[in-house]
Amino acid sequence: MTTEGHTDRHRSLPARLARFTARTLRTEWCAIVVDPVRCLTRRGVSALLLGFVAAFGVVFCHDVAQHPLGRLWVQRLGGVDADLPLWLSLLRTPVSLYVPALDLPVWAGITQLFLAFALAELLLGRARTLAIAYVTTLAGTLAARVMIALGPGWWGLGLPPAYGQVLDTGPSAAIVGLFTYLAVIRRAPLVFALTGGSMVGQSLAVPDLAGREHLVAVVTAILLGLLHGRRARPRDRVRSPRPARTTRSGGPAPAGTRHRHPAPAEPAQVPAPAPPGAPSAPATADRTRDTAMTSLEC
Repeated sequence: MTTEGHTDRHRSLPARLARFTARTLRTEWCAIVVDPVRCLTRRGVSALLLGFVAAFGVVFCHDVAQHPLGRLWVQRLGGVDADLPLWLSLLRTPVSLYVPALDLPVWAGITQLFLAFALAELLLGRARTLAIAYVTTLAGTLAARVMIALGPGWWGLGLPPAYGQVLDTGPSAAIVGLFTYLAVIRRAPLVFALTGGSMVGQSLAVPDLAGREHLVAVVTAILLGLLHGRRARPRDRVRSPRPARTTRSGGPAPAGTRHRHPAPAEPAQVPAPAPPGAPSAPATADRTRDTAMTSLEC
């Protein structure tokens, strides 16, 4: 009996693993594909505005940068490095989301850029999408400044001063941050493995400035996703309906009512007896009716 039970347990383990994998993939498919498609069907193409704007902005900046004068203006408006003053880096950071790396093929990242912004806009809304993209990019930029300020050493965290003239990652940090944030809040491990997990592996294999900024963007997105889950729980508790109060008759009490003690019943008022010789009420009514008829006949 013991040997047979042990064998059945080992046989059921692959089946459990297969069911768990199928359930996880089905949940992720509904969260990442089905829900956005339903939202797109309901809202229309206008729900993809951020995706189109991001793709057009990257293509426009890449085309302008093909000319020497255009490259100079693109770097002045959106080029961010650690040697710049902090206030100037903060001003250029929003534009840096549309400045691609000039040594990489731009068309290879257009699809990822469009999918990241479009999917995030469908699931998060425009305001939160822009906030997550900006915060993750800014976190990588500030982390690079801190690493360069530390200098070589510090258990491999610091960087030489020569990295201060290297341009930031551009839109890639925002792409990684958006995908990672969506993977955390939507419970999508496959999306995280293909985006954030791959960037983590790349940053560990090639510890350059871009890889470290991507790693910082991934960590920042994970923290924001965890904070998003913690903020949703108190809201659900506040919005949960309270048990309805019931009245003495058994039905629910109307909204806005309070428990009050019943008012004491007032004693019934008995009419005082009429004085002797006074006409009764029916007789007075008959006299009034006769008077009215007489006046009408006149």
